[in-house]
Amino acid sequence: MSSLLSFVRVLDLSRVLAGPYCTMLLGDYGADVIKVELPGRGDDTRQWGPPWAGGESAYYLAVNRNKRSITVNLKHPQGQEIIRRLATRSDVLVENFEVGTLDRLGLGIAHLQALNPRLIVCSITGYGQDGPYADRPGYDFIIQADGGLMSITGEPQGPPLKVGVAIADVMAGMYACTAILAALHHREQTGHGQSIDISLFDSQLAWLINVAQNYLVSGQEPKRYGNAHPNIVPYQAFATADGWIAIGIGNDAQFARFCTIIERPDLALDPHFLTNPARVSHRQELIALLSEIFVQRSTAEWLQEFERAGLPHAPVRSISEALDHPQAVARNMVVDVPHPTAGSIKLVAPPVKFSLTAAQIRRPPPLLGEHTEEILREIGYRDDQIAALRQEGAI
Repeated sequence: MSSLLSFVRVLDLSRVLAGPYCTMLLGDYGADVIKVELPGRGDDTRQWGPPWAGGESAYYLAVNRNKRSITVNLKHPQGQEIIRRLATRSDVLVENFEVGTLDRLGLGIAHLQALNPRLIVCSITGYGQDGPYADRPGYDFIIQADGGLMSITGEPQGPPLKVGVAIADVMAGMYACTAILAALHHREQTGHGQSIDISLFDSQLAWLINVAQNYLVSGQEPKRYGNAHPNIVPYQAFATADGWIAIGIGNDAQFARFCTIIERPDLALDPHFLTNPARVSHRQELIALLSEIFVQRSTAEWLQEFERAGLPHAPVRSISEALDHPQAVARNMVVDVPHPTAGSIKLVAPPVKFSLTAAQIRRPPPLLGEHTEEILREIGYRDDQIAALRQEGAI
């Protein structure tokens, strides 16, 4: 199959998670992604182990497939010239340095776009390019706290908690990817590149979604509900006799069927529980009743009942169980990829399924500087020049 972005070259100056996640998605869609790394060290996540596979950290492997790696010393004048050459031959540049860093390196956005007016530059930072917090570094954990997410995560009487993955980083990377795709479409219509300003903080506020809107409408501070839903009841996980089951009862008709399953049809007629708004108002009373019922039977028994009734449900699976899920197997969501030092590694596959233009893993996550000479030759450097650059510490 052909690739959606086979005509696009991405110059990736980012590291850690938000930027690399964005560029990995672009690579999955077919873009030629050139990952620029610090000589001798590379992306910080290369050191974020264990676990390791073939000397590479699992963290690094998670978000760097479909890329080529070149090592460049951005503080060296010749290294800066390499970036300029690459920028003139690229469609997109992604960076997540602190605000002003590129300008100090002589690689400011205005300068690069003067060299290549079609260049799209996406800058990902903690708080954005302006505002009173613009100079602050961006860390996912800090943004989860500062952006309100932590305040609504955790049990009602427990401490605020972060999400189990670096979701502020991931979602900023997702917003960056969609913004780049939109800018590429705009460029096709106008011929003009542009700058994109993505912040983890803005992104997190944007995906607070209904919780933020609840506050904007009501003026009431959102609470922590643990696994429960602020606007739908019952919609949470319940302990069974031997584990946990998650259920999602989204409307009153489903609730009536649910009450039949649990052998309490009377609850569907109780004025306190007859409608979803009533159930939300009497949440504690209903959940206490249901908790006593669910612990009387095993998870397998409840799953069988919910499956028969066609109601939303699932066991609470471990990560290993989720990756071995029959649906994950059927959808080829875990794939074996050849790797130069590990022999073969398993990676989570691209989640998007196109009918004509496959998202696929064409390259394993690259070794540090694996493609340095290859890329330099592509932009006009001779072998003797490459040797001199290495001797001078520019690469």
